[in-house]
Amino acid sequence: MKTKLWLIFIILAFLLTNPSGTFAAKLLCVSSEEHKGEQTVGLCLTKGEEFAIVDDYGIVHILSPREIALTKAFNPQILEQRAFSMKYQELAPAINPLKRRAVMIPNQ
Repeated sequence: MKTKLWLIFIILAFLLTNPSGTFAAKLLCVSSEEHKGEQTVGLCLTKGEEFAIVDDYGIVHILSPREIALTKAFNPQILEQRAFSMKYQELAPAINPLKRRAVMIPNQ
């Protein structure tokens, strides 16, 4: 029992003392190297630039036009975020997770 409590304590201590955003993905421009937050993601997309989601493991997922359209539908605030290139990834904000919505299932 004490071992489990210590393990839980160590995990919680790590999570609370790790402010670097370790568990957050970032949206980065992959077609230009010079974005340092002076333009929004939406403005860059209208210029035809490509964006990718990069996770903490360095896995890159380049967004297709359809994925961008769906992302805009689910999370329109992401297009108002400042655009950063891979060169300035440490300055880029983390993508905020969507708030979960309650789903009401009708009685059958």
